[in-house]
Amino acid sequence: MKILVVHNSYKQPGGEDVVVRRESGLLRAAGHQVVTYFRHNEEIEESSLLAKLGAGSKTVWAHDSYRDLAVLLKQEKPNLAHFHNTLPLISPSAYYACLNANVPVVQTLHNYLLLCPGGTLFRNGHICEDCLGHSLWRGVKHGCYRDSRAGTAAVSLMLTAHRAFGTWGRAVSCYIAISECVRERFIAQGLSEKNVFVKQNFVDPDPSERSDPGDYALFVGRLSPEKGLRTLVAAWAELRIRIPLVIVGDGPLREELEREVIRRNLHDVRFEGQVPQEKSLAMMKGARFLVFPSEWYEPFGLAIVEAFACGVPVVCSALGAMSELVADGQTGLHFVPGNPADLRAKLEWAWTHTKEMEAMGHAARTEYEKKYTASENYRILMMVYEFALRGRDSNEKSRLH
Repeated sequence: MKILVVHNSYKQPGGEDVVVRRESGLLRAAGHQVVTYFRHNEEIEESSLLAKLGAGSKTVWAHDSYRDLAVLLKQEKPNLAHFHNTLPLISPSAYYACLNANVPVVQTLHNYLLLCPGGTLFRNGHICEDCLGHSLWRGVKHGCYRDSRAGTAAVSLMLTAHRAFGTWGRAVSCYIAISECVRERFIAQGLSEKNVFVKQNFVDPDPSERSDPGDYALFVGRLSPEKGLRTLVAAWAELRIRIPLVIVGDGPLREELEREVIRRNLHDVRFEGQVPQEKSLAMMKGARFLVFPSEWYEPFGLAIVEAFACGVPVVCSALGAMSELVADGQTGLHFVPGNPADLRAKLEWAWTHTKEMEAMGHAARTEYEKKYTASENYRILMMVYEFALRGRDSNEKSRLH
C-alpha cells in the first residue's frame, strides 16, 4: 500500500511529531510506501510581513498546500492519505485535494482543535467548554489560540467556515481518536459514531523493562499551564520527606517554575530541559515513578505509555485519558486534579512503599505488552485503513452506476 502522511509541525517539537515519526516508521517496516507532505511553523517566521498578514486567510484555505498536494497526488497516486495536523499552513483545503483525487482521508484527532480554537478545552487554569454548543467566537475575546485574539479569530473563522461547508463529514473518510475520552467528546459534538475509531499511541522500539526501582521522581512533557506544573511545584513545597524530582521538557512556564523553585528553596528539584528521546527513556528507567499532573482533558499522554514500557508506575491526575490509561492501585496512583495536598499524600505513599510500587511497575509493563506495542498498533491501524478504503470503493461504484 502507498500512504501519504500529511503533517504541519509546530516550532517546538511535541508528542504529535513523535507519533508521526513512529507511525511512518511502523508503516515502512511493514513494507508499505510512505510519501510525506510536511510543513513547519518556522516558515511563518521566515516569511515576509505581507505573507504573515495573509496567514489568517491561509488558515481557512491554503491555496499553496492545495496545489502542492494536487500535484503530489497525481504523481504518487497513494491509496490513502493520513492527516495529523493541518494548522496553520496546510489547512482543510488539503482534504479537498484528496477528495478530488478520490483518495480517502484518515484524520488523527491528537487534540480538541475541531471543537475549541485553543485545542485544549482549557483556559485560565481550568477546564473550559464555553465554545461547545455555542459560537466559537467566544474564544476570540480570551485569545485562546496562543494568547492571540487575531490568531484565535483566524482559527475560529476556519472552524466556522468548514463546519458550514460540511468538511468534517464530507471530506474526511474516518477519524482516529487516541483515547476513548477523545472519541466520546467528538461524538457528543456531532461526529458520526461509526467513523471514529480508537487507536492509542505506542512505543517503538521497545525500551525494555528497568532493572532497579529508581531513585527519583520524574516529569516529562511540555512546561505549559495545562500540564499541572504549578500544582506539582506546590506539592513538592509541602512534602514532609525528601523526594528528588527531575523535570524533563521545555515550554512557556519554565522561567516562572525555575523562579518558584528557587523562591521555595526546593533543592531536590532539577530542570533538565529538552533532551533526546533516547536520554528521556534512559531517565525514565532511573525513576521510581513518573508524575503526570495534567489539569486538562489530556487526550492521551505518551509519556505514560513510555513509562509503562520501562516498567515504571505513574502518579497522575484522575482526569481525561490519564484515568483511562492508569489503573489506580494497579499501574499507578490517581490524585485529585489541581490539588497539591492530595498529590503530596500520594507522592509520599509512593516513595515510602517501594515494594508496592515495584509491583505496579511490573503490572504497567504487562499493560504495555498487551496494548501499546508496535504490532498491536499496526493491527488496529490496518483495520482503520481498510474501513477508509472500503468507503472509497463504495464511492467509486456509485459513480460507475
